Amino acid sequence: MSTPMPPADPLIAIVDDDPAVRRSLAMLLDTRGWAAREFERAADLLAAPDIGVFACLLLDVRIPGMSGLELFDELRRRVRDTARYLPPVLFLTGHGDIPMVVQALKQGAADFLEKPADPRSLLDAIGRAIAADRDARAAFASKAALLRDIAALTPREREVLTELVGGYLSKQIADHLQISTKTVEAHRLRICHKFNVRTGMELAAKLRDVPASAWQQPQ
Repeated sequence: MSTPMPPADPLIAIVDDDPAVRRSLAMLLDTRGWAAREFERAADLLAAPDIGVFACLLLDVRIPGMSGLELFDELRRRVRDTARYLPPVLFLTGHGDIPMVVQALKQGAADFLEKPADPRSLLDAIGRAIAADRDARAAFASKAALLRDIAALTPREREVLTELVGGYLSKQIADHLQISTKTVEAHRLRICHKFNVRTGMELAAKLRDVPASAWQQPQ
């Protein structure tokens, strides 16, 4: 999992095929101290080394070639396949595109604004996206660290972890795994130390949003 740190000043990606629109948007963002990087087509953004450097992505729905909505789908697929971070996505759209963008919102887009967008409304929406990015980036980094901790577990620790999260007591785990209770307790202590928790309940809470397949041994 990769979580690049964004620049000190928020950097916004603008994808629009109209140079005048891109320039106007970049100048508007500058009034808030936000930097912009301009892209003419979806392929240009997809060729960027890592979109995680952006605090948010501002996409025009109707761009030549791959549309803004298709770009969003491709970005989601790529970050899912590579376990990378996807910044908040905002759409600029014409009235006829609204039903499509509403569907994109259901798939995780942050917001959309109709063209021509009111400058203050646009800046406010981007401000909300930047704030959301900070929280989402921190949560992503925390989950990435958790998955690294899981990857460092031994096969036996993975077995014991599965039992602990299942709510079983040490004696029950010992019976299930056919090992001594003392061995279970030793594994429990090492697992809790690795995850920086004290109890099985704290451990289960910390792993609540992580699928069990992340640590369970293949059958």
